[in-house]
Amino acid sequence: MSFWSSSPTSPFQMDEPRVRGRWINGQPPLVRPDPSYSEWEIERAGSQDRHPYDETNFLLEGELFVESGGRTVRLQPGDMVRVSAGHTGRYWAPVYARMFGIDGPNPTGAASSDFDYWEIEGEE
Repeated sequence: MSFWSSSPTSPFQMDEPRVRGRWINGQPPLVRPDPSYSEWEIERAGSQDRHPYDETNFLLEGELFVESGGRTVRLQPGDMVRVSAGHTGRYWAPVYARMFGIDGPNPTGAASSDFDYWEIEGEE
């Protein structure tokens, strides 16, 4: 059995203050034979990345938009989306979204790329 205790969320990157999260099973090393689990949230912002592994997100709260491969989906709580390895995923929440994420595994340690971040202006 493995157990990971709860911890508060914080910005994943210092220059992305509206994208916060926590690695549930610890900060993942680049080479990892097992998936990494995260809880993350976006508030009036968007984030983009491309991973060498599948990235799956289950929406827990709010509303999330995801675009990949020319297709955009709108998630409501209880919906799940997977961006396949090698594809760029664009995630944005006009107001707020909280997700449970599953990344990987990444057995070769290949790097992620195509990172971007933007803020959505609106009412606080």
